[in-house]
Amino acid sequence: MNRADAWQIVQEFTQSESLKRHMLAVESAMRAYAPRFGGDPEEWAVAGLLHDFDYEQNPDVSVEGHPIVGSRILRERGAPEPVIRAMLAHAAEITGVEPETPMEKTLAAVDELTGFLVAVALVRPSKSILDVELKSVRKKWKDKLFAAPVNREEIEHAAAALGVDLDTHIQIVLDAMKADAQTLGLQGSPA
Repeated sequence: MNRADAWQIVQEFTQSESLKRHMLAVESAMRAYAPRFGGDPEEWAVAGLLHDFDYEQNPDVSVEGHPIVGSRILRERGAPEPVIRAMLAHAAEITGVEPETPMEKTLAAVDELTGFLVAVALVRPSKSILDVELKSVRKKWKDKLFAAPVNREEIEHAAAALGVDLDTHIQIVLDAMKADAQTLGLQGSPA
């Protein structure tokens, strides 16, 4: 399955522009991480792009919801098993599929972090991720009221499982998102 096929599935199942942007952000992060672990950047990007494609139609994260329903759809459409497994592993508490491969562990590590980085960008006067630096991310990280639903411990644990220190992890994902700022709608606007 190539990127165009994956994007067609996203378009078919997802109406929400913010959810599409989230999947695009995760795609960017996955593509950036793949070379670090000897992975295929396109396969990793497809896994990131598709990981939440069924969430809007199946918002109940359960055995009869996301991502299990999505994994069935992807199998029917001929998606590669590593992509499907990565999707299942990003919700291990529901699916029972623990992240084992570098691609699976990376998806688990970048998923929530991309949302946190978007939140950091959107509180800046410019609303641009291009203005976000690691030190501002770390400052917001300590503020437990900021982006409170983001499970920081889960991100820290997932980064450790990758063997990447947290600052390096944040910087890799931040740089990937900066490179795709326009696509992600995070290039900001002049003040």
